[in-house]
Amino acid sequence: MRNGEPSRTAWSAARYRAAHQLIEEGSIFRDPLAVQILNEPQADLLADAPRSGMRLFIAARTRFAEDAIAAAVARGVRELVILGAGLDTFAYRNPHPQLRVTEVDHPDTQAWKRKRLAETGIAVPGDVRYAGVDFEHESLNVTLNGPAFFLWLGVVPYLTREGFAETLSFVASAEGNEVVFDYAQSPERMAADRRAALEARAARVAKLGEPWLTYFEPDEIDAELREHGFTEIEDLGPSALAARYFGRPDVPPETPGGHVLHARRRDSAPSDQPGQRRR
Repeated sequence: MRNGEPSRTAWSAARYRAAHQLIEEGSIFRDPLAVQILNEPQADLLADAPRSGMRLFIAARTRFAEDAIAAAVARGVRELVILGAGLDTFAYRNPHPQLRVTEVDHPDTQAWKRKRLAETGIAVPGDVRYAGVDFEHESLNVTLNGPAFFLWLGVVPYLTREGFAETLSFVASAEGNEVVFDYAQSPERMAADRRAALEARAARVAKLGEPWLTYFEPDEIDAELREHGFTEIEDLGPSALAARYFGRPDVPPETPGGHVLHARRRDSAPSDQPGQRRR
């Protein structure tokens, strides 16, 4: 983030979500506001078609997250905190009337988003809250009533390890809290062609002033989550994502790449209870 400017990667992610509605007709996840909030010519959005890998990953991680939110609401969770909300539209199409949504982001990005909501005629529900936080320089401090679900997509790779650990500590601060976030494995784990593609994307976002700073390996992130008290962990890597969302059971289980995971803290569960781990 640059002071006085909105997140450029938030804009990019929003364009991928919108392009998915047009190119795949929202086959993985449907968002009737994704195109509206951008207010761009459809021809410009369709220009993202060649970058199908990132577009489909973003679609899959959003579907995974929103399915997990629905399950949490069914268990009684009534608070949703969207960390690094960018142009995410969940709060404005929230299908769970009992769920209160708090959006957390850099103040400059929030101001930009709220202006776009007004410009595009998207109504803001009365119970949506906004909290401005710079994750690298400020502590997260949101007042919550009971267990909360934290939606943390498209943020972790841009944080330092210290910034990640501090935010995770807040997320893990109460029994019953849940989180969904995505992370990337190191390019060094990948075959030459995929490594080159990832490094090229990393270079593009670095030029935008938002470099990737942190990578994790599955065993490493699993251990860190358990240290913070999370006992139920479902981690989907390229193989599991391909099988679940794209009908591709042929991707080898140890294929490295982007992951999305859901973790839930349950102090009543035995500390050595194995979590679900799929790659």
